[in-house]
Amino acid sequence: MATMQVLKVVAEGLVTSFRYPHFMWQKQPSYELPPPATIYGHLCSALGEWLDPRGLRFAYHFTYSGKVEDMEHIHTGNTIMPFHRELLFQPRLTLYLNRPEWEQALRQPRYVVVLGRSQDLFTYTSISRITVEQADRAYYEHTLLPYDNWSTRVLAGNVAVMPRFVDYNRRREASFGRYLALSSKIVDDPDTIGKQAMLVQRYADSPLPWVDPEVRDRHALARGLVWHSFVEDDYDYQPAELPDLPA
Repeated sequence: MATMQVLKVVAEGLVTSFRYPHFMWQKQPSYELPPPATIYGHLCSALGEWLDPRGLRFAYHFTYSGKVEDMEHIHTGNTIMPFHRELLFQPRLTLYLNRPEWEQALRQPRYVVVLGRSQDLFTYTSISRITVEQADRAYYEHTLLPYDNWSTRVLAGNVAVMPRFVDYNRRREASFGRYLALSSKIVDDPDTIGKQAMLVQRYADSPLPWVDPEVRDRHALARGLVWHSFVEDDYDYQPAELPDLPA
């Protein structure tokens, strides 16, 4: 089986919120998973520069313990407009990057660590280099799936249009992507075909799943990793297509 060294980062906070970009008044709901553009901004803040997104791949697992609402207000001229903001309580992000050479930079982040709004402070509780591998089977949950690649393979997840990349060299020009936000557990295991409802359909040309062998469920299935790009096509990459570009 193929293997690859990646950087695994665990970050935790008290609350966070990932705003729907086209909601303006009265209520600001939150995505249940961080958009790719949020991950990019987080990495740029930690490394202290606008990173070249080409060749950069990430996967993640994100959970929170509950939702709450906070009352906030904005000033529009001489008027104060109150609105409700949805917050995710006790968020926890496990982020995988194909840039293991960034380990020391993330251990000494350039700016304050946040995820979401500028006041949503986070802390890195674990940073390590690990070896991920391709396996015959895997499970997926609390993660983001590219819609075009996965919508015909799974019967789970909610469709979400999310900010994918914000180009600060072009006056904050935003690009969007369509994803499946997965909270329930699905299994990619040929031995369970016909035995469980929440399965990943594997086709003849489907590549083997990438997994984190350090995290397993009670059936000894390893956590599956779905790799994303910020500006390039999202599909199931092979090791040769995950380049180690200079930092």
